[in-house]
Amino acid sequence: MRIIKIILAGLLAVVLLAVIGFFAFAPAFVEKSRNAVAVHDPYPVSDAARALHDQLIVGDWHADPLLWNRDLSQRGDYGQVDVPRLIEGGVALQVFTAVTKSPAGQNYDNNSADAFDNITALAVGQLWPFRTWNSLLERALYQAERLHKVEAALPDTFRIIRTRADLDALLTDREAGSAVVGGILGIEGAHPLEGKLANLDLIEAAGHRVIGLHHFFDNELGGSLHGQGNHGLSDFGRAVVAEVAKRGLVLDLAHSSPQVAQDVLEMTDIPLVVSHTGVRAHCDVKRNFPDALMQEIAATGGVIGMGYWDEVACGDIRPAGIAKMIVKAVEVVGIDHVSLGSDFDGSVATAFDTSEMPALTQTLMDAGLTETQIRKVMGGNMLRVLRARLK
Repeated sequence: MRIIKIILAGLLAVVLLAVIGFFAFAPAFVEKSRNAVAVHDPYPVSDAARALHDQLIVGDWHADPLLWNRDLSQRGDYGQVDVPRLIEGGVALQVFTAVTKSPAGQNYDNNSADAFDNITALAVGQLWPFRTWNSLLERALYQAERLHKVEAALPDTFRIIRTRADLDALLTDREAGSAVVGGILGIEGAHPLEGKLANLDLIEAAGHRVIGLHHFFDNELGGSLHGQGNHGLSDFGRAVVAEVAKRGLVLDLAHSSPQVAQDVLEMTDIPLVVSHTGVRAHCDVKRNFPDALMQEIAATGGVIGMGYWDEVACGDIRPAGIAKMIVKAVEVVGIDHVSLGSDFDGSVATAFDTSEMPALTQTLMDAGLTETQIRKVMGGNMLRVLRARLK
């Protein structure tokens, strides 16, 4: 009997160690495999490009590091975004988006809203608070809380931007030489509202300012670009769009169906954003809206954020390849309507991380863009939209 007890105790210890090991190492292993940066030699950056980059206001409309358990106040050795690397890359403004639901088997063509949710598994595996395990709203609020903790840990180098006054103060401090980064919170899809318009108050109070309507599946607001039909806005979707337009919030059409985009265009008169994408003229894939629709969105005074991953860039994800895509986007929608929207840490492989942004400035110079054009693409256009929308 004593031997049996010893064996059972040993087996229990092994199980406990396995469980501890899973929760300690599995999430990091998953992220490393999902957000890889290709091994590469340092990208060349000339003195002229470095000098120009140091003068730019660099802004990125979309990154997802809040989905992962890395400490964003510390420089990581995997993943693509954290505050130290944003400072190294000379980035002034970074949108941090809360991902709250992602269907198993996720693809660009057709996804069911009823498919198993990958984010539930990730929330459990990363030991997020129990309240997040079955609530999309709580996931959005929790990810906002995580960014607020980064702000508290780095009061001199990172702050969350909520208002136009916050934005102006950040720019004033950077002009005075402060290496401070502004973080802007957003939601990737408005399903965290859980079908209740009143929950927009909670989302806004948590600091979220960029409101995406959809992700990879149809939701209560209407059709996704990757859903089961090109459905337009529902009555609830129209109510949410109208409310977002009234408030100091940015409306993001990334992942929405073309019909939703058309419905939004018809009912609003605000500058609209497609935060992370490409253009069909450069890469003819479903993930990129048709060029004519992009031109309509640009005509609102809005911007199109250029992503850095394979499916929107058609394979060449080096800085030179992204610069080539940007040049084509400028041809399609005009220089005043092209921005950056990396999708860093959004389960995408890239060829550079945010610390290497000067290489993109170099390749835009090499591609023939003028200094004025580079200033607009790298952050000036984003800044214009934020000033128009934040209150």
